[in-house]
Amino acid sequence: MDTKKLTNEYLMQTYKKSDIAVRKAKGQYLWTENGKKYTDFFSGISVCNLGHCDKTVIAAIKKQLDCFLHISNLYYAKPQAELAKELALKSFGKGAKVFLANSGAEANEGAIKMARKYGKVNKSKSNKERFEIITFKNSFHGRTLATLSATGQEKFHKIITPLVDKFVYADFNDIDSVKKLINSNTVAVMIEPFQCEGGMIPAKKDFLKQLRQLCDKNDLLLIFDEVQCGMGRTGKLFAWQHYGVKPDIFTLAKSIANGLPLGAVISDKKTANLFVFGDHGSTFGGNPVACAAALAVLKQMTPKLLKEVSAKADYFVKKLNELKKKYPSVKEIRNIGLLIGVELDFTAKDIVEFCLNKGLIINSPKENVLRFLPPFVITKKDIDFAIKILGDALKCQTSKK
Repeated sequence: MDTKKLTNEYLMQTYKKSDIAVRKAKGQYLWTENGKKYTDFFSGISVCNLGHCDKTVIAAIKKQLDCFLHISNLYYAKPQAELAKELALKSFGKGAKVFLANSGAEANEGAIKMARKYGKVNKSKSNKERFEIITFKNSFHGRTLATLSATGQEKFHKIITPLVDKFVYADFNDIDSVKKLINSNTVAVMIEPFQCEGGMIPAKKDFLKQLRQLCDKNDLLLIFDEVQCGMGRTGKLFAWQHYGVKPDIFTLAKSIANGLPLGAVISDKKTANLFVFGDHGSTFGGNPVACAAALAVLKQMTPKLLKEVSAKADYFVKKLNELKKKYPSVKEIRNIGLLIGVELDFTAKDIVEFCLNKGLIINSPKENVLRFLPPFVITKKDIDFAIKILGDALKCQTSKK
């Protein structure tokens, strides 16, 4: 039985899959079981940012495999300690601490629990415990009950009602809508600096600065969800560095280990010691092999690489703007670094399928938005290839009108 038939027969059908079965992947390319080659401008949803099977990451994984795959978190493991140190020092500096999880949803769940703990310890002026968290409409924070409840999209709420309560939703990039929601129960604001699943929408710099000021004024924690936008994709190691706005807590996952499951909650001095023994945990969180991979990823996040990310993004966006001038159906191009969204005035599904048939993998997070998340190893030749196919797709769509 082939892979597709096996999948359809034995796996729960929770993903609407494209009609390709992958045999191998390397760098920016995938090959299917029938031998067709694809250029991957999706990177496994911004997971393999350094490209598929990066040799430095693979070497680190193999080295750790020869030592041990897993031990209980009741014991010390050097890869965990080294990774926590690197994440702390590269973000908030001395005094910061890290909790290691398995995924973005778990990392966000940890940040939510930390905020609730902060509200118990730091009560309101009327001595009430605080527990309400402001998130944003159009956001996406994960698939657990709590993170889906934090997600500001009703379509995700339908199957899990009743929701985990005490999440309220403000309008993205609208500081007045946040102010209206603050009350004596409010303990934190949680936000994606770049709404990826919500349609590739960047936060405005002034808005995030105002949000920081508002949180400081009201003793609220500011939490950044950088699960998809962190780890170099904006041209900075962390997205908040691009904005010059420092959160109290931020989360990472997806690309942190370039393909192995790993998530992280990073806390500054203000929140670093909130969790004590028994408050939180994870059997597989901070798996030593995944931590070794993540250390290899961080070592490659040099200023030179991050500068290349920005340069490639500039070239890509320049070429996309040339298409926009030629095809009025392209309404807007939005990006920070290699987080790139293209809004269309028609449904994007046909464009995604056209590109796939021509050997280019892209995605559509919203009905009329194309998402480009290419690995950092792409070349100008790869970008030109993608632009050519996208141009042909737009030309084809225009001729149908």
